[in-house]
Amino acid sequence: MQRIVDNVIAVAKESVKTFTYESVNNIVRLINGMSALLLAILPGKTSILEGMQGWELRPTFRGPRLPRWMENGASSFNQFIHQLSIDSDTSSSVDYSSGGEDSDIIYPGSLLSQSSRISRESGFPQIVDRRRHWVRLVLSWLLLPLRVLLGIPQNLFNMAYRRASKTPVKARNHRRLTVHSPRRLQSLKDHVVQRATDRRRSVVEDLHLGTEIFIESIFDNVHKAAHCLLAPVDTIRRVFTWFSSRGSESGDTSGDGLGISVSAAVLSDNDPAPIERRTTFHNSLNTDARTCRDVITELGYPYEAISVVTADGYVLLLERIPRRDARKVVYLQHGILDSSMGWVSNGVIGSPAFAAFDQGYDVFLGNFRGLVSREHVDKSISSRQYWTYSINEHGIEDIPAMMEKIHEIKISELNSSESNVEEENNTDQPYKICAICHSLGGAGILMYVLTRRIEEKPHRLSRLILLSPAGFHHDSTLVFSAVESLFLLFAPLLAPFLPAFYIPTRFFRMLLNKLARDFHNLPAVGGLVQTLMSYVVGGDSSNWVGVLGLPHYNMDDMPGVAFRVALHLAQMKRSGKFTMFDYGSAASNMDVYGSPEPLDLGECYRLIDIPVDLVAGRKDKVVKPSMVREHFRLMKDAGIDVSFSEFEYAHLDFTFSHREELLSYVMSRLLLVDPDSKQVHRQKSLKLKRKDVHGEEVVMK
Repeated sequence: MQRIVDNVIAVAKESVKTFTYESVNNIVRLINGMSALLLAILPGKTSILEGMQGWELRPTFRGPRLPRWMENGASSFNQFIHQLSIDSDTSSSVDYSSGGEDSDIIYPGSLLSQSSRISRESGFPQIVDRRRHWVRLVLSWLLLPLRVLLGIPQNLFNMAYRRASKTPVKARNHRRLTVHSPRRLQSLKDHVVQRATDRRRSVVEDLHLGTEIFIESIFDNVHKAAHCLLAPVDTIRRVFTWFSSRGSESGDTSGDGLGISVSAAVLSDNDPAPIERRTTFHNSLNTDARTCRDVITELGYPYEAISVVTADGYVLLLERIPRRDARKVVYLQHGILDSSMGWVSNGVIGSPAFAAFDQGYDVFLGNFRGLVSREHVDKSISSRQYWTYSINEHGIEDIPAMMEKIHEIKISELNSSESNVEEENNTDQPYKICAICHSLGGAGILMYVLTRRIEEKPHRLSRLILLSPAGFHHDSTLVFSAVESLFLLFAPLLAPFLPAFYIPTRFFRMLLNKLARDFHNLPAVGGLVQTLMSYVVGGDSSNWVGVLGLPHYNMDDMPGVAFRVALHLAQMKRSGKFTMFDYGSAASNMDVYGSPEPLDLGECYRLIDIPVDLVAGRKDKVVKPSMVREHFRLMKDAGIDVSFSEFEYAHLDFTFSHREELLSYVMSRLLLVDPDSKQVHRQKSLKLKRKDVHGEEVVMK
């Protein structure tokens, strides 16, 4: 009777699980279908979704081939990885081909990575396998009398005709290579790597897990209740034992107490079934919280984390892929709502940070202030106090602190003690540093160079490569114009209540991190979210959904945008100039700038004494190419050594997409700086004079 009840409970449990699982899947399919219908009627979706194809946002070990700029300069590690990728395409083709027992396995692909979109292989290898099967069958019947007469053991006989029916290994591998394209084989491996490196669970997966745990707990209690009713004597004995042994031994009842989980199936000598481990929610909220350090070290590169404290007490993380003896240094600075993760997110071959390191550069990755964790020397700093900063602080506090730390590190590594003494009286430095900056990072580095020149302090840079730099925004889409007008109108009312734009609670950050996985798994939902987000940013076709899937948007920490940073951008758009922050009154501006109006940085471009390379994206709707040309025009008029280039990119393509042409261009500009040559500074005035309201000349403080 006990076995019958146990079997009924087990069947009922599995039936409920199956019904619930399929119900959830049907609801998800319905949501995905409705999203597809909405996506079909939305205008402009073709151009918006155009930039979503062929992205590789997760780190990967492979590259299809070494880019041209790496053929003579790749590190030994990347040479090994590249050769491993090629070798595995040829030697491991049997494992990933469709001919075999696993030929029917289809791995689910993600939305935004073509490398994870895999389909069934060609049917030709299956025909080859069927032919091989018939050869074996015919040989077995023909040789059966011989085996009986000679008494050949069955295992030796099977081995013999298997060898006879098989083609040589080299020929078989060659045949597989002629049938299966290397790209498809590589796609399967990329998918395996991608699934292994993405450690998060989606909301739908969590729902399945939670439902299964709930059903398990319900039927576990039903099983215990049935066991108690069907065996009352045992129940009374166990209850008596439990009461008598409570105290020091109340938690140890030799596995027979009511506090121990009972398996859903009855174990017996005749039916040995595996013991099921009880499932709990402990550590079940899986999110992908990998850091830039995790990505760099997992790919085999060296890593160093450097803590930098700004003059106003903010603690910044300066990350490094070190080449301690290198005299070529590159500093990479991210843009708004981003971090150093953007420079390494495309893996070994496609990331600017790794590309520079492979070319012999000492790589430093800067991080602006503005994280939810609020790193500050004052541990009790309030949210309002922490977020009280504008783009000014990025350019005159964050970057100077990181640049001076880099200088300190390189001097200590490259110079001897006596050379350090000479450094005080020598303007030359034993290394050359170039800066690659994107979006807001470009505006910040320009502000840094100009203010350091005004303050008669060295900026230590040798070249600037600015990818879609911010600063000028008056030529923008209708969406941005409307948002700017509304924001400036309601800014005085919002400022006291809204210090920054960020997700304040861990739960909603976790939810966003997990939804990013769902957006990849559900194509229509992901496409709908991508389209709606693109509308918000004026139709820019960047992979916004893919960026949300990066691990630096996790439940523990996440970049935010200070209210004053957004206000500063709105001020620059309204004025049509690249200006510093307007504090709202002539007296406040006079205290900071020595002028009733904020400093116009565009008028100061004549102070730039290093070459500048400007790069614009023709599909960029956030910082239009015309706005990058405005930087170029002012610099050209000021006599700066400046270049301008355009690519068919959207705003985020400069960091989050694998574009060989961009990496080739950036590396070609970096190589123009000779670390062994002496830097020649232009002889210009280091003080910027401005006129106040009375016509008198003043100097910025």
